[in-house]
Amino acid sequence: MSTPHTASEPTPPEPQPQPQGLGFDPEALRERYRAERDRRIRPDGRRQYRRTTGEFGHFDEDPHAGPAVAREPLDDHVDVIVIGGGFGGLLAGARLRQAGLEGIRIIEKGADVGGTWYWNRYPGIHCDIESYVYMPLLEEVGYVPKWKYAPGAEIRAHARAVAEHFDLYRDACFRTQVTELRWDGTTDRWLVGTDRGDRMSARHVVAATGLLSQSKLPGIEGIQSFKGRMFHTSRWDYDYTGGDATGGLVGLADKRVALVGTGATAIQVVPHLGRDAERLYVFQRTPSSVDVRGQRPTDQQWAASLTPGWQRRRRDNFLAVVTGGRVDEDLVADGWTSSARLFQKIIPSNNYADLAPEEREHLEEIADFQKMNELRARVDTVVTDPATAEALKPWYRYMCKRPTFSDSYLETFNRSNVTLVDVSDHGGVERITEHAVVAGGVEYEVDCIVFGTGFEVGVSGLLSGRLPAYGRDGVALLDSWKAGPKTLHGFYSRGFPNLFMLGSTQSASSVNYVHVLDEQATHVAEVIAEAGRRGARCVEPTAEAEAAWVATIREKAADLHRFQSECTPGYYNGEGMPRARSEAYGDGPQAFYTLLGRWRADGGMDEVMVM
Repeated sequence: MSTPHTASEPTPPEPQPQPQGLGFDPEALRERYRAERDRRIRPDGRRQYRRTTGEFGHFDEDPHAGPAVAREPLDDHVDVIVIGGGFGGLLAGARLRQAGLEGIRIIEKGADVGGTWYWNRYPGIHCDIESYVYMPLLEEVGYVPKWKYAPGAEIRAHARAVAEHFDLYRDACFRTQVTELRWDGTTDRWLVGTDRGDRMSARHVVAATGLLSQSKLPGIEGIQSFKGRMFHTSRWDYDYTGGDATGGLVGLADKRVALVGTGATAIQVVPHLGRDAERLYVFQRTPSSVDVRGQRPTDQQWAASLTPGWQRRRRDNFLAVVTGGRVDEDLVADGWTSSARLFQKIIPSNNYADLAPEEREHLEEIADFQKMNELRARVDTVVTDPATAEALKPWYRYMCKRPTFSDSYLETFNRSNVTLVDVSDHGGVERITEHAVVAGGVEYEVDCIVFGTGFEVGVSGLLSGRLPAYGRDGVALLDSWKAGPKTLHGFYSRGFPNLFMLGSTQSASSVNYVHVLDEQATHVAEVIAEAGRRGARCVEPTAEAEAAWVATIREKAADLHRFQSECTPGYYNGEGMPRARSEAYGDGPQAFYTLLGRWRADGGMDEVMVM
């Protein structure tokens, strides 16, 4: 039976009379949540992690590409350079192609398209959003996914199909990183430098560098001293483990494996490691909430019945449900849509504006408590060892961490070869030695350490400074934004003509981020196409339009600080140190997409066309 290390675990609060006939005491839960949060708060916040650069650069190497193929540096011109070959870049390329653009070049660090689905090939990888609404351009490519939640290999193949369908391979540059963007005011072009010595130019640049593009490692003392095998889940080492993304990790049959991290990736990896490794230690600071997945193959009769426009209708229906809108039927009907009201704490919308703020907060909190009680009860019904079950229970509000779904993760902790190591009272793993991981003063000897510690979320190349952009008069983008981001609709910034940014800054967000990217790519393509029709010199917002949008963001920004300050540490709240304000559009994605459509139709493009 697996047993967690649970030193210094707090005593649960004494039962109190249950108010309002709820069957639970809200104040007791609030106190428990705060106590659990305080156990995990670290003063170093985000600084507890290391980047996979410098001496840790080998964690970021590409295990999927063969030997590099030398090529001559490019010194040419194209209409549009798209930075990033994930779904954001592919959607930008596809929508631009549909708008009539020919000279489109995707520049991608990896050896092929796919973005996060190119890099992440760990065992069990699937999308956690229904594939029929997550995978873009299904109708355009003529494909219906084989599973309700598609595996990574199917998604990766679809990414390639999109690139082929829209002829995006033609001018693409792979295994290439953009190192600098510099505006040339004499030619009204961007000069684009790369690590391959390229000196290209483009009339327009679309930055689609993604939200999950840079993996991170925990800053554990002694990590360099380990003599066994180490790798990050985003660079899975199948040469060592054997098998593939479907499992069969025969190389681990005589290995003791440590997995550090229990977020969304671990939920999919643990069942395979638990089944195939001789011994698995799962080091957990904070348990994830784990709901039922309900995976199933696509109903072929349903697939044959689909009519044109089906994906947009289904995708819009999903968005309406998860943002609190009213629909006649929930077409997706899964764990996301059944918990829709709880997402307001991280993805606000205006769909509950008819309620007084106090009433809205009360109803949301009670619904949240009820849902989390259900998830904690599920742990008890699945995990047989009481101590392990208690350690796996999530004590926080539902959207403090990204919800997860699995029909096999919790069950894995009933295996005799799997041990949960609770490090919540120790700020994480204490140190790593030549042959062991140390937590709570106990050495766990292992042959292999797998880091499922995630990514620097929401930090694109432009925002992190890894991709410096110099606009008019050589001004750096980050210098221009010293007092905070300044954009119109999140896409373009004054002083940086013809530079378009896909992302969540001063834009909208959703649990289905690919839908966000498609709406953004469609908007950017229409703006660029209109600039061509008008013969505009460049696209750049007026000072008035930019200032008005920044004021709108400030006015409508949801106050998430209080909620996130109460959350257990994680990437949503900056490891317990949340930002003072949100930079997302506070009325939510539905309202944002409507706003963009009206802006385009009602003369808004006059605000960005420089003739």
